[in-house]
Amino acid sequence: QVQLFESGGGLVQAGGSLRLSCTARGRPFNVQLMGWFRQAPGKEREFVAALSLSSIGRFVDDSVEGRFDISRDNADTTVYLQMNDVRPEDSAVYVCAAQTMRGPVQHVREYSLWGQGTQVTVSS
Repeated sequence: QVQLFESGGGLVQAGGSLRLSCTARGRPFNVQLMGWFRQAPGKEREFVAALSLSSIGRFVDDSVEGRFDISRDNADTTVYLQMNDVRPEDSAVYVCAAQTMRGPVQHVREYSLWGQGTQVTVSS
């Protein structure tokens, strides 16, 4: 069974940078795409970025384009979310997710695997 493990969250000042990591462990052979969502208190979970593992495909939400980027370690089933120029409104629990069957990347329901989440807090 595939499990997702996140790391890298924490407290950062506005304008600073943070890098989140997510590793798929188990037998991740059928993982097609990995991505990140975030959820702030009282808000719905929202798409941040995703990266196809089986083809060329990089997806970043307009709200963070130019500040956040997603990449992968080709030697491992690990994806990274590089967060630059963070803002207080970026504070949320960031959750890693994966698709075993490709579907629209922005929709929570298209993801069958989820991590536990890692807290990111941006101070002003």
